[in-house]
Amino acid sequence: MKILVIGGTRYFGIHMVNKLLEQGHEVTIATRGKTPDSYGDKVERITIQRTNEESMREALQGKHFDVVIDKIAYCSNDIRYVMDYVDCDKYIYMSSTSVYNPKHMNTVESDFDGYSKDFVWCDRKEFPYEQIKRQAEYALWQKYSGKNWIAVRYPFAIGKDDYTKRLLFYVEHVIKSEPMYIDNIDYQMSYIRSDEAGEFIAYLVDKDVKGAINGSASETISLREVINYIEEKTGKCAALSEQGEAAPYNGEPEYSINTDKAEKTGYRFSNLKDWIYELLDYYIEQVDKAECKEE
Repeated sequence: MKILVIGGTRYFGIHMVNKLLEQGHEVTIATRGKTPDSYGDKVERITIQRTNEESMREALQGKHFDVVIDKIAYCSNDIRYVMDYVDCDKYIYMSSTSVYNPKHMNTVESDFDGYSKDFVWCDRKEFPYEQIKRQAEYALWQKYSGKNWIAVRYPFAIGKDDYTKRLLFYVEHVIKSEPMYIDNIDYQMSYIRSDEAGEFIAYLVDKDVKGAINGSASETISLREVINYIEEKTGKCAALSEQGEAAPYNGEPEYSINTDKAEKTGYRFSNLKDWIYELLDYYIEQVDKAECKEE
């Protein structure tokens, strides 16, 4: 298949492109051209300014792709700059479980109603992250309902290559005995492993799926469980304080993400408890190495 990936040079987008290439697809990546990649001559390249309508029109108008995977769309205007100009048989949008308001245990796709509110054409900085992601989906549901699209909704993606370093925050603060403030320490939450986040999108390119679809590792974990494990492995004690540095996952509710729809397509996500402790071991080792270098 002829596939356009908008983005694809960072984090789980790399896993996604590599999987597409492994599957034998003809891949073109559209980026600003500023982030180096390791794809070599395996992909074609288009240079775009993602938030500039004229740049998107010039780069995409008149081109046809079997599938467009939009890894870096955030707002309704981002959706429009692709859907109004490129010709494709399927559009896969990288959405987020942040569209659910609120997330809760066993969150299913229908918990977000794409017709519940009128969409507005907006840019990325006009609203908070959750609101612009909802506006992007409102645009798909209301403006482009007649087109073949998928909105893939993930919780936080974590892995050794996680540039956000959100999970690493907890490891560092425990090992260094740095005070941190956590407002949801006992809440169970969902995550997805970064390589699976990329591979699942690649899996969807030839599947008969429409509308929203959740992706997530099975099972959940609380931050208290994470911290207890770090303490046991390191012999350190977490410094929890309301005056401590605010933790990255603060404000998140207790929730889990239902993946029945994905599993009906034949895909099976990994179990969170089968790999998160190994990931924490990796982070502990990285922090210990950094500590030794500083001494």
